[in-house]
Amino acid sequence: MTRPDDAPSTPTPAPAPDPHPVLPLTEGSLVLLVGTSAAGKSTFARRHFRPTEVVSSDTCRALVGDDENDQSVTADAFELLHFLVGKRLAAGRLTVVDATNVQAGARKQLLAVAREHDARAEAIVLDVPLGVCAERNRTRPDRELPAFVIPRQHRELRASLPGLAKEGFRRVHVLRGAAEVAAAEVVLERRRVDLRHLTGPFDLVGDVHGCRSELETLLGRLGYRLVRDAAGRPVDAVPPVGRTAVFVGDLVDRGPDTPGVLRLVMGMVAAGHALCVSGNHELKVARALDGDRVTLSYGLRESMEQLGAEPAEFRAEVREFVRGLADHYLLDGGALVVCHAGLPERYHGRSSGRVRSHALYGGTTGETDDYGLPVRQAWAEEYRGRPLVVYGHTPLPVASFLHNTVCLDTGCVFGGALTALRYPERELVRVEAERRWYEPVRPLLSGAPGGREGRPLDVADVAGRQTVETALHGTVAVRPENAAAALETLGRSAVDPRLLVYLPPSVPPVAAGDRPGFAEHPDEAFAGYRADGVGRVLCAELMPGPRAVVLVARDDAALARRFGPAGPGAVWSRTGRALLGPVEEAELLARLRAAAERAGLFEELGSGWLLLEAALTGLPASAADAGPASAVSSAEDRRTRNAEVVASAGAFLPPVLAALERAAARGLDVAGLLDRQRGRVADLRDFAAVPRPAAAPGRPLLAPFRLLAAEGANLATGPEHEQLARIGRLVDADRTAPADPAVDRTTAVDRTTVTDRTAPADRTTATGGTAPAPALHRAAHRWVDTGDEASTAAAVAWWEELTAAGGAGIVVRPPVPPTRTASGEGRPRGLVQPAVRVRGREWLRLIQGPGHPDRSGHPDRPVRSSAGALGLRRSLALREYALGVEALDRLAAGEPLWRVHQAVFAVLALESEPVDPRARP
Repeated sequence: MTRPDDAPSTPTPAPAPDPHPVLPLTEGSLVLLVGTSAAGKSTFARRHFRPTEVVSSDTCRALVGDDENDQSVTADAFELLHFLVGKRLAAGRLTVVDATNVQAGARKQLLAVAREHDARAEAIVLDVPLGVCAERNRTRPDRELPAFVIPRQHRELRASLPGLAKEGFRRVHVLRGAAEVAAAEVVLERRRVDLRHLTGPFDLVGDVHGCRSELETLLGRLGYRLVRDAAGRPVDAVPPVGRTAVFVGDLVDRGPDTPGVLRLVMGMVAAGHALCVSGNHELKVARALDGDRVTLSYGLRESMEQLGAEPAEFRAEVREFVRGLADHYLLDGGALVVCHAGLPERYHGRSSGRVRSHALYGGTTGETDDYGLPVRQAWAEEYRGRPLVVYGHTPLPVASFLHNTVCLDTGCVFGGALTALRYPERELVRVEAERRWYEPVRPLLSGAPGGREGRPLDVADVAGRQTVETALHGTVAVRPENAAAALETLGRSAVDPRLLVYLPPSVPPVAAGDRPGFAEHPDEAFAGYRADGVGRVLCAELMPGPRAVVLVARDDAALARRFGPAGPGAVWSRTGRALLGPVEEAELLARLRAAAERAGLFEELGSGWLLLEAALTGLPASAADAGPASAVSSAEDRRTRNAEVVASAGAFLPPVLAALERAAARGLDVAGLLDRQRGRVADLRDFAAVPRPAAAPGRPLLAPFRLLAAEGANLATGPEHEQLARIGRLVDADRTAPADPAVDRTTAVDRTTVTDRTAPADRTTATGGTAPAPALHRAAHRWVDTGDEASTAAAVAWWEELTAAGGAGIVVRPPVPPTRTASGEGRPRGLVQPAVRVRGREWLRLIQGPGHPDRSGHPDRPVRSSAGALGLRRSLALREYALGVEALDRLAAGEPLWRVHQAVFAVLALESEPVDPRARP
């Protein structure tokens, strides 16, 4: 009996060997090497693939049983092999399986793993003659299999070859003979959907559905120049320089001119001016053009009638075009995903029937609604992926972002609008429909699932250990205990979470020097920035009172469009708490809105809202922790508290000192204790002599020092001279508020700083009206050259004068906030401190009490601070600053609010990090 692997009696000529076979493989796919033992699979794998890309059955045996020849652990070894293959495919990595794979059952298990992870499976067959394999087996020094093994494997290989392509492999490469195996070249190909090398900018267009006229109008509004043929029909649209149009599918059906839309889009794609993904309606048109039996519903009948009036050549071009459309694309380095019906992150870049089905139809629950249509899964509401997913398919009245997704189908064919998204600008451009071309089966949905932004802040986004990617500081980690503390703090916040889009970073104190009697001194700040290569710095007055973030809207609708809730805005503290009561907040926001309008800031920045950082006087020092309060000022609070300290110490220290002096006179050894008590008395005397702040101003006074953001713009990283100019215009506009003769404000007072001994009242104008007292204040400032002795000396003299009068101190900042590390390589240690504060010794005594061991400012003993605590505070400040900039970048980019909140929440979590309280702001 002749066996299949023996030489047949009538030989069949073998195909001529390919002298240089090229094997194209797809990136991210599963590749099975198929061949008998000793066919050269391991050698082939080492030659063409990286070691990390190869999962070998022999290596798995060695890992399990310490011997790659130990056949008793084969079952466990292949369990490990399947596990490793699954992990690599889940990560989208090319995975090569080095095993015999000649049995259909073994291949079936690996193909199942590939399907589970929506990966392509490809095979490379090493069809080496039996005699060659047997001879190699005899000469192998490490292993010699029994004589029957290789013939059996060879028979199994021969039996598998005819049906390999039907098992589920996308491609099967067969190398016949050792010569072809040795000469083969492996070439990796991009996945069809992988266009990450195309970075845009892009103009993404929603579902057109045959509305050619609206499409022409939209392209014109986007800056595209239409190209027409001899008959006047648009056959191309030339984009603005560098831009590319991307269509999300459903070009056809329902509308008045499906052929016209196809002619235009096909021309743009052919010219390289556009990309297009398939929609479910393109798939139905393709099937109809193929002659398949399809139901002529949902507008397909109209499309086929319109296409039937076109030449056969055009219909053939349409068939080829729609058949060749991909189900989705990855663009801009993977930051942008375009598909028709939406795609969860686990499907991005994958290739399978499941992925294609979701990309074309979306996920469904298996139920139908009252109109007989499938109920869609709310995948976008649960989406938390980093890439922006742009899709259509489900018509909405208005395009809106939801969890880093945006649906561009705004029902143009149903009388709605045709919408495009400019990327990366995230600008939505809308063209109203000329008429209702088709009656919808059901009314358009009222909004995206979960509302415009879905959940503004989900506990799952911030609970436990978190990592936030920042452009300035790389990955910032948040520990679970810090996240828990932040959640507890945020849970009591009085500010609507949707408005909480920024929290200020802490400002660390200047490094301590060797100057006796000074815990903080400007010379140390100038020296530090000079060492960092900063030659010029801005010194601004450090205003007492809590730091505040102010969101002010030009009108209530402007706030609602971006943040959800309507209203004039909000004022909150560094922990997200409301700083003012409702009435006081509304009054302050009204003044700020009017000043910004008169200063022209809304118009200049093209924004309906502004986000500012400021100091807010007229509040107790504990306002940031106690909630709204403005009846008592921080100055009054400190005066009352310090008077109590002086009175208490003055009552018990003199008797104690007298008793110790009597004990010393009797010869008792109390000298050390007596010296300490005398030092406490001296500290108390110094403390009592510190100038006390003046009376409360009577109402909140806002001292803005930075414009943070406006619509589409992160202003926080702008140069200081621009900040000073805009803040100056804002304050001047408030101080020139028009008089109101109907209002008597003779009892109102205001202050330029809390250290002033007098406060200007409202002004009586020539018309007899009373101009309102200013609600805004501009802190004093000056520029300093860190390398010029005269400049630094003048700044020190100014600081001494300011602090001697009871002022808090100054904040020193570089002229341009740091936007990248000094090394340019993303290393956090190169980031320059964005600001340091230098407080006066009188102010330090005032806020820290008499006799503080390190920061009393006593002129007779040098001051030392903890270098470790200062280093931790500076590290935290840099991380918080990077997170704040990241939050503003995401806000300006129009990213969903949950992404902004991730960075904001991380700032609050870092604030719960334990540090030396003396280094706190």
